[in-house]
Amino acid sequence: MTRPTGNVRLKAARVAAGFNSQQGLADALSEHAKRMGVRGLSIGVRQVRRWESDNPPWPQPDCQRVLAQLLGQSLEALGFTPPWGTDGVSAGPGQRVPVPGAATALGLPGVPGRRTTASHPATVGTDFHAVTKSHRRLYWTVAPAGLHPAVEAHATLGCVLLREAAEPTRSVIAAALAETYLLAGRIEFFDLREPGLAHETLLLALQAASEADAPLLGSAVIAHMAFIPGWVGDREAACERMTAARTYARRTHASAEFLAWLDAVEAECETRCGDPRMALRLIGHAEDVMKDGNAHSSPEWMDWFSPARLAAFKGNTQLLAGHLPQARTTLLEALDAMAPGEEKQRTVVYGDLAAVEAASGNPEGACSYAGQALDQLALTWYATGMDRVREVRRALTPHQQERCVRDLDDRLYDWSTTVSALSR
Repeated sequence: MTRPTGNVRLKAARVAAGFNSQQGLADALSEHAKRMGVRGLSIGVRQVRRWESDNPPWPQPDCQRVLAQLLGQSLEALGFTPPWGTDGVSAGPGQRVPVPGAATALGLPGVPGRRTTASHPATVGTDFHAVTKSHRRLYWTVAPAGLHPAVEAHATLGCVLLREAAEPTRSVIAAALAETYLLAGRIEFFDLREPGLAHETLLLALQAASEADAPLLGSAVIAHMAFIPGWVGDREAACERMTAARTYARRTHASAEFLAWLDAVEAECETRCGDPRMALRLIGHAEDVMKDGNAHSSPEWMDWFSPARLAAFKGNTQLLAGHLPQARTTLLEALDAMAPGEEKQRTVVYGDLAAVEAASGNPEGACSYAGQALDQLALTWYATGMDRVREVRRALTPHQQERCVRDLDDRLYDWSTTVSALSR
């Protein structure tokens, strides 16, 4: 396999953001500069070519701002080295400390090439993958803050093994490494609330998927990356990433479930960007895709989606669109359809049901569902579920003198819940 050359971090970020050519990124940067109010800044394809070379120059200040904002990560994460160097500088909050071996294994610049002969038995690939599978299962029951260091350590090992492996073991390790980084990125985004760190991790997942030549894994990674701009209302960036995710999915045999999940991801992004009508159309299409099915099975690593979770997506969208009776019905059906192992999503559905009751002027019903969410969170922590409960409590401010709301406050701010929430 030919090793990637040049500034592969910027190249990966460009592709992940949906810019398949250097010219496309140049045009987008120039347009984004206008929207940011940066006057007189025009970025051409020649400049992008220099940035993607083996020794990319440190961008000028205005270019730094536009690059970082458009691609959603720091200049260092995009493969640039500041003129003052990086030796001895510790990572700040939300920054990833470089992992020894990771750059070599994933073909990042400035690192000696990998070995060309295997130094491990052929079973090393299946052994490494077995641990990856175990971590994936543990995610649904173990506190994410406790699991995350183990997943990162496993990824470090995978980088070392990948550097030392020959085919076909190399592809097995690369695919498992992509799954591992994907899991780490999910924890960072959904549980630890570190979108910047999640973006960097998901880029590593995308590079590993490329090493494994696994387009479906690549599609899953890029779709997860769409959540990051989607959740802050950047519709353009989210849509570009979804276009890239769908493009990768077309290159292989994607199951109906996987294609429906892509619709669901885009629907959530549209909802958070203020277009619930488009989101409901996407969810309707996802329901049709699931109903029709196809001949392809879903990959083993896709354990985050089901018909019940699609219903939960739909109920949340109906709630935000103001369709309260429909949302209540959909969310109750989703709750009934959830299987063991979907406890994290159950907290979100309880939170959404609480929001439906709060918006309907039923504070007692809202507090009852919020209490059930807290009961589940005490067993299975999920930051997204806690966010839903907090949103409901804010919506109940006009009723804060009522007994049910005071009781909810006692639950929400007892010693155990407060310490647990702040420590995670």
